[in-house]
Amino acid sequence: MQVRIGVQSVPKELVVETAQSADEVQQALADALAAARADGAGVFVLTDQRGGRVVVPADRVGYLEIGEEENRTVGFGSQYT
Repeated sequence: MQVRIGVQSVPKELVVETAQSADEVQQALADALAAARADGAGVFVLTDQRGGRVVVPADRVGYLEIGEEENRTVGFGSQYT
């Protein structure tokens, strides 16, 4: 799944390919924002498909765009009806 993260004061968005579900990504952001409100130290963390991590201060996340999961097909993808 592809996740695009807009960070405040950064002109280029971050694009992360992750194996996490859309619900997991959304919950991670919600948890990070709650922590940021509580003590100002919340960070939003995503793990990419190769095991790396992207860490963004939660209070700097401008937007989060979660792409839909794609079912990949094998072959040319032509369907006969």
